[in-house]
Amino acid sequence: MGVFEELQARGLLAQLTDEEEIRELVNSGKATFYIGFDPTADSLHVGHFMALCLMKRLQMAGNRPIALIGGGTGMIGDPSGKTDMRKMLTPETIQHNCDCFKKQMSRFIDFSDGKALMVNNADWLMKLNYVELLREVGACFSVNRMLTAECYKQRLERGLSFLEFNYMIMQSYDFLQLFKQYGCNMQFGGDDQWSNMLGGTELIRRKLGKDAYAMTINLLLNSEGKKMGKTEKGAVWLDAEKTSPFEFYQYWRNVADSDVIKCLKMLTFLPLEEIEKMEAWEGSELNRAKEILAYELTALVHGEEEAKKAEASAKAIFSTGSAENMPSAEVAAADLTEGGMELIGLLVQAGLAATRSEARRAIEQGGVSVDGTKVTDIKAVVPVTDGMVLKKGKKSFKKIVLV
Repeated sequence: MGVFEELQARGLLAQLTDEEEIRELVNSGKATFYIGFDPTADSLHVGHFMALCLMKRLQMAGNRPIALIGGGTGMIGDPSGKTDMRKMLTPETIQHNCDCFKKQMSRFIDFSDGKALMVNNADWLMKLNYVELLREVGACFSVNRMLTAECYKQRLERGLSFLEFNYMIMQSYDFLQLFKQYGCNMQFGGDDQWSNMLGGTELIRRKLGKDAYAMTINLLLNSEGKKMGKTEKGAVWLDAEKTSPFEFYQYWRNVADSDVIKCLKMLTFLPLEEIEKMEAWEGSELNRAKEILAYELTALVHGEEEAKKAEASAKAIFSTGSAENMPSAEVAAADLTEGGMELIGLLVQAGLAATRSEARRAIEQGGVSVDGTKVTDIKAVVPVTDGMVLKKGKKSFKKIVLV
């Protein structure tokens, strides 16, 4: 099975322009492809994870990845899948975020000896002359056709700024520059990027008379239909300072039953034959599949040692109600009254509830325990000791550290 056929078997491919040509390039290791990352934060998140795994798979098959950091497009923001305009970032913030991205990407992609490249579209976009851009690129785009793109249609009712309207042109120009400077002949992205990607392939064909190709990957969804990597607390980050290895492990350990095989196929590097055997698993065996998923992905992002610690901590929590490596929350000893604290306030201070009302509801619903003992009294004052484990629901734990 070639790498293209494996991508299909793993359910990764959504749309592509020229299947036979792409199959030949990818399977022969002749594809130089890019995926774009806009530096809107100082860490990549789980939403980027699938793209990084895809880049790793293709590089292992001899293809050359280009990680395109959107230092230029990040000055504007992509309207795809959003209802509001992005907050504009300063050039200094964008550069800092770009530096953080490269460090994280290096865990997945081998940038040595030209095997992969990282480039910043600010290198050409920030130097553009507006009139020259209109003449060179703008003339190749039909406004009527652009307005039929899904990424614009969903914003028209609320208002689409001219600033954002230019995003498709800028992304298309990126592909043109990557083709001319680095021989990049293929672009990958999420299914929501399809219109922008088609614009790039068409621009290359019209300006250079050359063929270029585009392929989109399926956006992995969880059981609630939200984009992968979202929780009630926000994004799941790849930076250990933002999402600890234990929290990262727990996120994958708690995926819906209906998603675990899909995640194993799309995100891990386990052989398909091994994953297919798990499709018949039920009950406790299915929980074992989730543990395998969580371990494999935590090892990819944070390394084997952290994955082992997270796995051990998770098992210790469920068996004894305590663990060494779970996320912690500091509580000042000076805030305690006779060694204790109101449970509602403790939940808020530990970050397990955003408000006192949320904490009260969790207690009333029987979802809160202290060191493995369920507490249902909303007026409870609990003794606070160093290392005690506070739990809310099935997935949220904090070890209390007295300071």
